[in-house]
Amino acid sequence: MKRIEIYDTTLRDGSQGEGISFSVQDKLLIARRLDELGVDFIEGGYPLSNPKDEAFFREARTLGLKTSRLVAFGMTRRKGIKPQEDTGLNALRDAETEYVTVVGKTWDLHATEVLGVTLQENLDMIGESVAYLTRLGRKVIYDAEHFFDGTAANPEYGLKTLVAAAQAGAVLVCLCDTNGGSLPLRVAEFVKKAAESVSVPVGIHTHNDSGLAVANSLVAVRAGAVHVQGTINGLGERCGNVDITTVIANLRLKMEMDCLLPDSLHRLTEVSRFVYEIANLNCLNNQPFVGASAFAHKGGMHVHAVNKLSRSYEHIPPEAVGNSRRILVSELSGISNIAAKAGRKFQIENDRVALKKVLDQITAKEAAGYQFEAAEGSFELVLRKQIGRYRKFFDLESYHCAISRSGDGPVSTVATLKMRIGKHAVSESATGDGPVNALDAALRAAVLPHYPGIAKLHLLDYKVRVVNSSAETAAKVRVVIEFRSPEGVFGTVGVSENVIEASWQALVDGIEYRLIHEAEELEKEKRPA
Repeated sequence: MKRIEIYDTTLRDGSQGEGISFSVQDKLLIARRLDELGVDFIEGGYPLSNPKDEAFFREARTLGLKTSRLVAFGMTRRKGIKPQEDTGLNALRDAETEYVTVVGKTWDLHATEVLGVTLQENLDMIGESVAYLTRLGRKVIYDAEHFFDGTAANPEYGLKTLVAAAQAGAVLVCLCDTNGGSLPLRVAEFVKKAAESVSVPVGIHTHNDSGLAVANSLVAVRAGAVHVQGTINGLGERCGNVDITTVIANLRLKMEMDCLLPDSLHRLTEVSRFVYEIANLNCLNNQPFVGASAFAHKGGMHVHAVNKLSRSYEHIPPEAVGNSRRILVSELSGISNIAAKAGRKFQIENDRVALKKVLDQITAKEAAGYQFEAAEGSFELVLRKQIGRYRKFFDLESYHCAISRSGDGPVSTVATLKMRIGKHAVSESATGDGPVNALDAALRAAVLPHYPGIAKLHLLDYKVRVVNSSAETAAKVRVVIEFRSPEGVFGTVGVSENVIEASWQALVDGIEYRLIHEAEELEKEKRPA
């Protein structure tokens, strides 16, 4: 079985999509999920471009990735500069990654008109940059920008740029359809020529401006590419990069190629939806393989046939990619997903009654606007409530948030709450930068004296999304909060027409999740060995 390397560039190329901005913490969380999925390479960013990417590479050294290799991205040296004096190349050196990707010009138009160099100097820039990083011990992947347009305009020169990189020590040359305008026949022809022209493996990097990014990646593999670059959900500039989730599913299930870890394909949907949440984007329901509607059936002969023989209207089993069949009007499946996610942990993997109760509650909440892909803390609390493993630590009586501003002066926020903790009536007030911050401070002040374990719970990120935008200012909002605690990083979710109430739900779930796990850990310690 042919092995195809998967190179994910969500954290760099994907972040260039309109409206997308990943924090350092976002990038670390996504990198961890990509590693669990089993991608071969994670391109972390361009360390010279901004402090955030520099910080990511520093922090990423502590991730302890088990499968993936981090890659720093940069460009060939500038014209008239020696490689060792080029700040961009030295930023790649300082990123301290085993692999680096260097992008260079393939199209003679770009060399002469954009860079303003001769064709020979462009070849020198490519070769010297690759050679310099190779001497430093880096394994260099060379990205041939505009390869297909450049080779169409000047076939001999396009291939010369690849040879320059390969002879200088590149371990792989990746052919980029940078403008996204190539058709599959051209891609297949040019990949074959490239593979015959260099002594190193070739890869493919496509964009979706013609709606053909997936097709172009797959025909490139058929033509000899052994390495595919793309982004989760096709995030990226203009019309996006190739959606690597669709490529992976086709490679594994349709083309019988070896990629990812042997048993990780069922996590594809989970990772796709996690990235949507982190990017604060709505999931694309009709996305192939991983979309919520990818295996949804509505009425008539489709439902009748699927109930009798699922493959009569499904090209693959949805469980193969971690998705689930949906019969619109009533949900008739999904128990296996609940069992796989948490059944073993709570010893209910064979208890269909308990699993059905959990599924019914999750389905009801999803219909109300909740999503649990990036909110495993809230998911676990829903499950615990349905199987009798939930513990309540406090009861809210009321909360009140007052926001005031005088003229052009600063905005001040005060949150006050009343609650019962066991037999104690507790009242606390706190100020904050906004109502959510003030509520969080008041809640912690109330709970901390009784449950000091929440001092180890830290809020990492906070996102708000409109659920039903057609209702305009009366729309529901979904709030997702990410926390870090001794249990690791986890998310919670709240939904309401009121953003403060949605935030309160997510805050409370975070505290309850932490306290339940702490209590169970203490109980284990007390048990006799």
